[in-house]
Amino acid sequence: LDDPGRPAAGKRQYFLVKSEVDVFSVDDMARASATGPTYDEPWDGVRNHQAKNVQRSMREGDLAFFWGSNTKEPGIFGVVEVTREAFPDESQFQRSSKYYDAGATREKPRWFNVAVRLRKKLERPVLLKDLKVHQKAALERMPLFTQSRLSVQPVPDACWDFICGEMNRDELGEFLGDKD
Repeated sequence: LDDPGRPAAGKRQYFLVKSEVDVFSVDDMARASATGPTYDEPWDGVRNHQAKNVQRSMREGDLAFFWGSNTKEPGIFGVVEVTREAFPDESQFQRSSKYYDAGATREKPRWFNVAVRLRKKLERPVLLKDLKVHQKAALERMPLFTQSRLSVQPVPDACWDFICGEMNRDELGEFLGDKD
């Protein structure tokens, strides 16, 4: 998609994508990914215009924290990689879908997906309660704390590096400074 607000090709960006664990968890993603090394999951159901715009800025190769929400202890449960840039969400055209949008047309879709692939499921999730300890310092620019309802959000480089380097280096260290 041609969007002047998107960064230049080659600069990896970081995001956080949320999923309710009772709808689609990182375990579901891991099971689906086990079907083959090239399994890509459409990240669908985004119905917030701000989240849609963030999603449309995602490029192939960008990384995102997989956030599990609607659970006793929400947090980062994995890392996914964007494998396909924004494309129309087919559910907006399907009358039987809870995501049907009568105003959307194939010529002018309103809602989009990106496809992602699981890169890593964390054995030790980075929980919200642990992130909050750093909310006023290292993670002060993290949209998670200022726009908590946003289901797809950017993660500033410094916040990504802090989480990967300081909060769970054993499992996330491989993504530290991953700036292809």
